[in-house]
Amino acid sequence: MKILVTGAAGFIGFFVSKSLVEKGHEVVGLDNINDYYDVNLKYARLNELGIARNNAEQFNVLTESTTNATFSFIRLALEDRDNLPKLFNAQNFDVVCNLAAQAGVRYSLENPEAYVDSNLVGFLNILECCRNYRIKHLVYASSSSVYGLNDKVPFKTTDRVDHPVSLYAATKKSNELMAHTYSHLYKFQCTGLRFFTVYGPWGRPDMAYFSFTENILANKPINVYNNGELARDFTYIDDIVDGITLIIRKGFVPNSNSKSSASIYNIGRGKSVKLMDFIKTIETNLNKEAELIMMPMQDGDVFKTWADTDELTKNYSYSPKINLEDGVKMFINWYLKTK
Repeated sequence: MKILVTGAAGFIGFFVSKSLVEKGHEVVGLDNINDYYDVNLKYARLNELGIARNNAEQFNVLTESTTNATFSFIRLALEDRDNLPKLFNAQNFDVVCNLAAQAGVRYSLENPEAYVDSNLVGFLNILECCRNYRIKHLVYASSSSVYGLNDKVPFKTTDRVDHPVSLYAATKKSNELMAHTYSHLYKFQCTGLRFFTVYGPWGRPDMAYFSFTENILANKPINVYNNGELARDFTYIDDIVDGITLIIRKGFVPNSNSKSSASIYNIGRGKSVKLMDFIKTIETNLNKEAELIMMPMQDGDVFKTWADTDELTKNYSYSPKINLEDGVKMFINWYLKTK
């Protein structure tokens, strides 16, 4: 298959591109390489995929990898309504995996326009291209943040998601509604994935586990919100990538609440871990105790996440394998080697 992976210089997009190439698919990676976090990390990921930085820095130039003929890259923003259709017209994709988005719950409080541009306008452009260029299957990133103030756990995709507590979450719920509408009107298949907290090597520096590790090693205190009374469904990157590639390779399978050729699945480990236990696991692997500053709950944050992944397991044989201790250890080993 020929697959477009947007957000290919991002954390999840990088690993998905790498996995698909290893499985013999032809992958075109797209990313605008914005400066939301250190662009050097994004260029380093692309370098792992065989794209040299001087090529990746160019705009709107499709660059063939010098080391892997099955991966090529274009620097392009989803908001670019002129050039995105040209890419679709030239490439004849079978599947689109849209992982590009403005990420971060807390940043959406500071810069809401970035979320409207990338997550709403950009996603609309993806849908229009899928419609006009007869894409068979769109797989796209949603988020567990859509569950908002829901307090019934584990979260099921049949739960109502009417109370988002951040603009980021609102844009992701909007993506699900937009995809459903396009699927219904234009008869192409869409699978949305509600990601739960993803961690691992090559991860985003703005994520808590990354900054915790950085600060502990630098003898700096770490901020612990809601006095540590938080819990997350921490999911190792390899398990997330396995789930995404299973869906891409098998194709669309409706879940129990599908009303058209559009489905929503949770993708996580299926277990909730207390934040304080997560911090202790990092401390154990660093052999160093953290200095904690207990903070109140942050605006836009949620108390607990926990994924019900039964339908993804039933329809795609999804089976997370990496436990928390092993996952944190692999992240710490990578971090120490790269710093």
